[in-house]
Amino acid sequence: MSMPASSSRYESSRRRGPSLDVAVVGGGMVGAAAALALARAGSATALLEARAPAPWSPRDDVDLRVVGLAPSSIGLLDELGVWTSIRTSRASPYAHMHVWDAATGAAIHFDAAQEGRDLLGYIVENNLVQWRLWDALEAAGVRRICPAQVTGYEVLDDRVQLSLNGADTDAVSARLLVAADGAASPLRTMAGIGTTGRDYAQRGVVAHVQTERPHDGTAWQRFLDTGPLALLPLADGRSSIVWSLPEDEAQRVLALDDKAFFNELGVASDFRLGRIIGATARAAFPLRLQLAETYQAERFVLLGDAAHAVHPLAGQGVNLGLRDVAELRDTLVAARDAGSDIAATHVLRRYARRRRSEDTLDALGFDALARIYAWQASPLVAARGLGVRLIDKLSPVKRRLAEHAAGL
Repeated sequence: MSMPASSSRYESSRRRGPSLDVAVVGGGMVGAAAALALARAGSATALLEARAPAPWSPRDDVDLRVVGLAPSSIGLLDELGVWTSIRTSRASPYAHMHVWDAATGAAIHFDAAQEGRDLLGYIVENNLVQWRLWDALEAAGVRRICPAQVTGYEVLDDRVQLSLNGADTDAVSARLLVAADGAASPLRTMAGIGTTGRDYAQRGVVAHVQTERPHDGTAWQRFLDTGPLALLPLADGRSSIVWSLPEDEAQRVLALDDKAFFNELGVASDFRLGRIIGATARAAFPLRLQLAETYQAERFVLLGDAAHAVHPLAGQGVNLGLRDVAELRDTLVAARDAGSDIAATHVLRRYARRRRSEDTLDALGFDALARIYAWQASPLVAARGLGVRLIDKLSPVKRRLAEHAAGL
């Protein structure tokens, strides 16, 4: 049916939306970083997100969700022009990390000075990083389409057409579609990409706690028979905990009154920072290992949690996602400079092969570590303790572990 002449131009424009180099779906830390990185690299980019993040304010309490940013991530955020504002807002540097086994007492201590560095990383609130990235998008030329929900997409000869709901345009056209829409990724499902992995049948209980003794700019992690407990240093002197527990135990711990919670957490942490004397409300999230079977389809790639979800014991989830961003940017820039279509199959395959290989090794390594620390048989526990002590004494091995965690 033909449209009235007076409205056809407007309606046609509204249907098609902007023509872009890249459309990034998902405005979390990884998606926003990808949109900003690609725009700064010269690509016409749009970011599509269902809900804009709440503005970060120093008057608000520290977000329960925190991330340990490795030097590789800090370097990328600095390149994108947002790191200084993050660091000076509310970020906690740490120069030491102490990891020990409750069953054997075996420990590994990482010291930035021994690695020839000032710091191992920073503990930063998720919403602070997300807000600073989001706030930088407009000035970089990224078109923020929000609210917007992608209801489907179609691959054409030289681009992808996205169908939208809830936005000021019905469709967006781009040469490349980047899915950064989380572990449940509807776009991954639309692309027909499956996943492998396992459910840990655990939850990570999170809270911010005040302790008798200062955290001394140190990240602490104790491996218990129920799962690892991390105490991460916050800028205000408190520590953020991530306590991995079986489902039933997590629910029990969430229901404890403050006095009982303080006592159980103190025991679990071996009172390394003294007694627990205060805490925020608690929350929990499910733990799962999940890897996409491939990171690419026709004119389509996956980033961040849409591609990989890992156990939080190494604190590397967001760092892996930001390494995806850097690899994708560099791959697309190289293709453009060589005169290639940035979304050509061979270009996307290069990105997907490199990142899936590295992410898989990391994810399976974290999974293996979780399995090793779940050992209960006495001979296996003794062997584990011996292995930890050997690694702590073998400087080259320990240095390589630290460099890998740093993304160096």
